[in-house]
Amino acid sequence: MHAFAVLPDDATIHDLDIPTPSPHGRQVLLKVTRAGVCHTDTHLRAGGYDLGSRGLMSMKDRGIEYPMVLGHEVVGVVAEVGDGVESVRAGDVRLIYPWIGCGECRQCREGHDNRCAAGRNLGVARHGGYAEYILVPDEKYLVDIDGIDPSWAATLACSGLTAHSAVDKVLPLEPEEPVVIFGAGGLGLTAIAILRARGHRNICVVDVSDRNLSLARDMGASSTVLSGPGIGSKEIREAAGGSPSAVVDFVNNGVTASAAFDILAKAGTMIQVGLFGGEVTIPTAMLALRMIRIEGSFVGTLAQLQDLVGIARRGELPHIPVDERALSAAEVARALDDLTAGGIAGRIVLTA
Repeated sequence: MHAFAVLPDDATIHDLDIPTPSPHGRQVLLKVTRAGVCHTDTHLRAGGYDLGSRGLMSMKDRGIEYPMVLGHEVVGVVAEVGDGVESVRAGDVRLIYPWIGCGECRQCREGHDNRCAAGRNLGVARHGGYAEYILVPDEKYLVDIDGIDPSWAATLACSGLTAHSAVDKVLPLEPEEPVVIFGAGGLGLTAIAILRARGHRNICVVDVSDRNLSLARDMGASSTVLSGPGIGSKEIREAAGGSPSAVVDFVNNGVTASAAFDILAKAGTMIQVGLFGGEVTIPTAMLALRMIRIEGSFVGTLAQLQDLVGIARRGELPHIPVDERALSAAEVARALDDLTAGGIAGRIVLTA
């Protein structure tokens, strides 16, 4: 089969011929029809994550095997099933939950695969969806998306799920309590939609792009702030109508994390989601005196994805913009370049 992969220390997207897997047991082989493009893919292509003064967290040093086939927002058609599969058959269309753990640790046994320290995530530690076919290790990771646009559904596996999980860590709040969101890309727009769907009304969004902020208002943001020189904590508080009870940071670099800490109300919560990298210095006494809770959030659980798909199927989740492109080596490279450069409104989804 064709697979569009990166090699060690090489940002080029290569069109490789690799063996098509054969499923056994509870495994399922799907023919890829949609593959969303995520900022995580840009970091994986670059070889790691920026840790500020601690340098680069190298994926190669963490045991990631190459060639690496990226792509973790995947919808496909079931092509072949193992002899132990009972819930799907050839021809079924399914969304894939890609955040797969070891299956043996306490976190996995409790349904928190995304917390597994030995995760085998599709598109990261196992071949992902930038290919003709993808092998899913267990039928339980397939989610029925009947009635949902498949391109939009693909985005739910990461941007949708990540936003849903982050919002879960913030709510419940009173509907008029200020919530500030940093970043109005695909993740931020989805978070706005989910907050609105769950009845929250005071949502202030901060971004560097006027176009993104316009989309944020369309999705239900009650106020917006165009970030730039001279814009600081005072302006954000004024736009939000006071110090926020929670900040969800879909950028999570040194600048936004520092701002999140500064603007929070007493006993507020900052949820750090983005992987843009850097570091932040926080006064420890103020952390205690202001009783601030800082929590990292990485994607979500299979149960949360199933819940999110249900919300989408009921028509309670507005669509984020989706830019469809062809699934090919050239388009994978172009999409990753565009994401790295910034300015993409919503989400790119590659179609086969």
